[in-house]
Amino acid sequence: MNRSSLAPWAALLARELRLALRHPADTLAAVLFFVLVAALFPFGVGPAPETLARLAPGALLAAALLAALLPLDRLFGADAEDGTLDQLLLSGLAPAAIALAKAAAHWLTTGLPLLLATPIAAAMLNLPVEAWGAAMAALGLAAGFLSLLGTAGAALTLGARRGGVLLPLLVLPLAIPAVIFGAAGIEASAAGLDARPYLLLLGALLAAALPLAPLAAGAALRVE
Repeated sequence: MNRSSLAPWAALLARELRLALRHPADTLAAVLFFVLVAALFPFGVGPAPETLARLAPGALLAAALLAALLPLDRLFGADAEDGTLDQLLLSGLAPAAIALAKAAAHWLTTGLPLLLATPIAAAMLNLPVEAWGAAMAALGLAAGFLSLLGTAGAALTLGARRGGVLLPLLVLPLAIPAVIFGAAGIEASAAGLDARPYLLLLGALLAAALPLAPLAAGAALRVE
């Protein structure tokens, strides 16, 4: 993005955030899903604190990523139905820049609230307090990675029959490395070890997806 397109891009991002504030149901549904999964998990594996603490890192990452998937099928769908997407593609902004604005808005309206709800879920899963910082860092990076992947997936499945079913099947396998590294970082922090190597690997995944996912999404939007 050059400097001349930065202002239209910021205006598009602001529009997405205003729409999310006017219709907060998607954000609320994602946060409630995340917290409810954390609350129900002890009923499935038993209330033993040691068992919960051992399973907490993977449970936190899996619940957060599944919750972040909930609003993705509407990322481009509403704009495509009312013609706004066509207008955006004709506005002069590159399709990749439009996709990047959508991904940033998804992280701000879904990933960030999930990040703020992490201490509540971590307490329900008996994760040591010392690991809460690593858990929030891991979930923030993993949610950003999923926002980028999900934007590309939403663009690829736009207009497809049963796109809401195809989207998780497309995105979740690609998100497995984020779950592995994030859970490993939280587990290391809970054991008193350094979580930075795993968080750096998560950051590397995010850095790789940052240019590639919007380009893939933009190419898919051009075809649409």
